[in-house]
Amino acid sequence: MAPQNKLSKPKAGPSTISFLDIVEVRDDCVVMRDGTLRGVLLCSSVNFALKSEDEQIATIQAYMQFLNAIDFPLQIVIQSRKLNIDGYLEHLKALEKQQTNELLRVQIADYLDYVKELISLGDIMTKRFYVIAQYNPLSDKRRNFFQRLASVLSAAGTVKLSREQFERYAEALGKRMEFLISGFASMGLTAIRLDTQGLIELYYNSYNPDLGEQQPLAPLEKLQVEPLSALPDESAGKRV
Repeated sequence: MAPQNKLSKPKAGPSTISFLDIVEVRDDCVVMRDGTLRGVLLCSSVNFALKSEDEQIATIQAYMQFLNAIDFPLQIVIQSRKLNIDGYLEHLKALEKQQTNELLRVQIADYLDYVKELISLGDIMTKRFYVIAQYNPLSDKRRNFFQRLASVLSAAGTVKLSREQFERYAEALGKRMEFLISGFASMGLTAIRLDTQGLIELYYNSYNPDLGEQQPLAPLEKLQVEPLSALPDESAGKRV
């Protein structure tokens, strides 16, 4: 029996990205392995309890009408994250040093001490509300039976979309996103669609919550990522 080499390193396992359903992020869309697309909205919130009874009834009715008008799946995600206010504290320190009025300088210093004490008592959390919409070509009623069957058979592995297919799917997804933004506006909510940079940061921080605080993601134009062969047009967009 040959002696084992104790210095030999174990073989590296598969990359984490191989376990994700996401193939790439480009043109404000998330491309999935089955060829479907996702779009993400960042939504504001309202304090329902502080509204008057008439306002509450109006909000509920607007929400009911909004739900009845939707004919595609939605996913609502609420993320709670520890609020990082280091930048705010540094800003207060700079204001304290620049302040020439002694009374205002003392007040800023007292407020700075109050915020530090407040942080020491417990973590300050922030909540963000996301709504994810999808476009699935299988749900397109305008396609005939054979076109749907071909899509089902090709979904066994990673579906490769042509540039023309991607643009058509992205346009259909964009109409759904505009519809959702309009629907949220009727309820007094503000919703904005995440662009490519926002999507990459969202998934980066979601899968690396601790690392995301220590090592913020670089701007999109500085990212160096490996293409994942979802679309043949390599120069058309950023990939992750």
